[in-house]
Amino acid sequence: MNPGNPVKTVRSRVSSPADEAPDYVLKFEQLASYLPKDQLPLLRRAWEVGAAAHEGQVRKSGEPYITHPVAVAGVLAELRMDAETLIAAILHDTIEDTPLTRDGIAAEFGESVAELVDGVTKLDKLKFRDRQEAAAESFRKMLLAMSRDLRVIMIKLADRLHNMRTLGAQGPEARKRIARETLDIYAPIAQRLGMSLVKSELQDLSFRAMYPWRHAVIDKHIRSQPVMRRESMDQIEGLLSKRLHKEGIKHRLVSRVKTPWSIYNKMRAEGKSFDQVMDVFGFRVVVKTVPECYHALGAVHAQYKPLDGRFRDFIAIPKANGYQSLHTVLFGPYGSPIEVQIRTEEMDLVAERGVAAHWSYKFGNEAPNSAQSRAHAWIVDLIESQRAAGSSLEFLDNVKVDLFPDEVYLFTPKGKILSLPRNSTALDFAYAVHTDVGNQAVASRVDRKLVPLRTRLASGQTVEIITAKSAAPKPQWLEFVVTSKARTAIRHQLKQLEHEDAVQLGHRMLDNALEQLDSSLERLPQQRLEAFLAEHRYPRLEAFLADVALGNWMPMQAAQALTAFAELRGGGHSKHVQEKILITGSERGVVSFANCCQPIPGDEIMGYHTAGKGIVVHRMDCPNVVEFRKSPERWVPIGWDSKVTGDFDASLLVDVENRTGVLAQVAAAMAQGQSNIDRVEYLERDYNAAVLRFQIQVRDRNHLAEIMRRLRRLSVVQGVRRQ
Repeated sequence: MNPGNPVKTVRSRVSSPADEAPDYVLKFEQLASYLPKDQLPLLRRAWEVGAAAHEGQVRKSGEPYITHPVAVAGVLAELRMDAETLIAAILHDTIEDTPLTRDGIAAEFGESVAELVDGVTKLDKLKFRDRQEAAAESFRKMLLAMSRDLRVIMIKLADRLHNMRTLGAQGPEARKRIARETLDIYAPIAQRLGMSLVKSELQDLSFRAMYPWRHAVIDKHIRSQPVMRRESMDQIEGLLSKRLHKEGIKHRLVSRVKTPWSIYNKMRAEGKSFDQVMDVFGFRVVVKTVPECYHALGAVHAQYKPLDGRFRDFIAIPKANGYQSLHTVLFGPYGSPIEVQIRTEEMDLVAERGVAAHWSYKFGNEAPNSAQSRAHAWIVDLIESQRAAGSSLEFLDNVKVDLFPDEVYLFTPKGKILSLPRNSTALDFAYAVHTDVGNQAVASRVDRKLVPLRTRLASGQTVEIITAKSAAPKPQWLEFVVTSKARTAIRHQLKQLEHEDAVQLGHRMLDNALEQLDSSLERLPQQRLEAFLAEHRYPRLEAFLADVALGNWMPMQAAQALTAFAELRGGGHSKHVQEKILITGSERGVVSFANCCQPIPGDEIMGYHTAGKGIVVHRMDCPNVVEFRKSPERWVPIGWDSKVTGDFDASLLVDVENRTGVLAQVAAAMAQGQSNIDRVEYLERDYNAAVLRFQIQVRDRNHLAEIMRRLRRLSVVQGVRRQ
């Protein structure tokens, strides 16, 4: 169903197949005249079938509904798409809105056309709770359809473009809503698929619908450019063309026209005035061959001096959507910069039409062109991402960064080129190579130098990832990765690890509680256990155990419910002393350590059960423990396992003499004690003395004591105490 002009059914007559075709059909057939002559009758037949199916349906504007799908096919004909795509476009609303069936389309026009129509139809069938979820779910559905045949999204984009062209029939609120959706979803997809003409028109039509007055003002300014500017453009164009002719380069030179949306966006993003944005001259040089591109680059640099650092070679390293061109910025004769793009005819075609350029389906067994291959690879990555995402909204959030790419190009040790969004880190690179490489990453080498995984990468670097089988993703990784693939894979893996840890801890906690009631999970009747799980809508026992660990069930409450005790029994009536649960410190997402007292192995500790968070561990001498005594049912007896691993946070207050080099001496002593310093700050400072607070990482109390001894041996240290 197209959002631009919903259908309403009336009794009216459209042209029958025997009638002469109306003007809008003849205009469409003229646009499609590039197709082989034997395919043109199929287009007329598609119109006849579509017109008969949509008979009686009109758009909000009052036109027969069939004019919309024919116009959509006309948009695709301008992109020189194959006959199957044009036929599918004419019929794209028939399965949903008319009695015509998928089987009927397949019998008349072939399985491929039916598959395309079905793919477009499925994008609009889902019903959602709210508009945000609708956008996210539609997006996922669209990607699934695209993964089978890219032509589905070509039809969908053309459908949206025609709806935007005829948006005037809608009310003001609907216009703004549809325009916002177009800017958020459809224009970025068109950009990612390299279809710059479609993208630019979608953006500009959306801008006009959302801000009609702003659009009108900017459009008027563009049309009424000063005579002096037009003369300057003509003069620069003449000089560039003359230089290219002198070099013997056959070329096509055109000036680039800015759209109201691009001007508005630049004014808003860069805080510039209209005159500042327009004070740039843009030209495109189109030549025959790649060597001539570089020859032309030399020619324009000979005419006007280039700006340092503003040259980009997208021919040697194309963008992910297949775009290729040389970009350079020159010093203009009037103090204004001149932006020049140089490309071949084929590159120009790909730049404007993206995946639609040289559509491979009409060539039978010929391989897809580079734009199509890159677009398809991007879609496959997104499909993997959407399978791992926990919800549609999470998925949509993940892919936004991929829809607006500003890329860096990197090399693997074997010389393979990978493109990633700007600001990507070594960890993003690891996940781009393979999900398993990312999950097991521990460090990286960039240009043979060892660097942390959070290191941001720049174009041209060679990146090697160091892995370890025992490694696992850390929650902190989510703070610095930027690609959706990395973020989705990390979240997915963390959820798995947290769930496994929660199940194990919940099992131990529930067993302890059941032991006090002279029972255990093994001794509970299977039927009672299954009935309990069914009543509380738990698909498996593991899900219930995880909820116990996360504090959504108190262990004693869960034990009493399972053993069908009618009233709560306090710890004083327990027949058994509750055993301590031993922790290793690696229980991800289920056990956390309080910042107020920073417990470390060797400390006497207690656990406090918090709903949704699991167990929060405190030292027994923590000042906050007094408050926790008011809720004894949330106390969890815990202790340290004999096999505690990892580093734990601790804070030291160090009194020192205030003189040069003191901080370095203290830090060196801590480093010799094999402790990492996370943070250091001055709490007090006067002429003679200072108090420093160090946030460090230690293995246990013995390790902390060793570091404190080392510090006390320093002559500049007057005192050390744990906070």
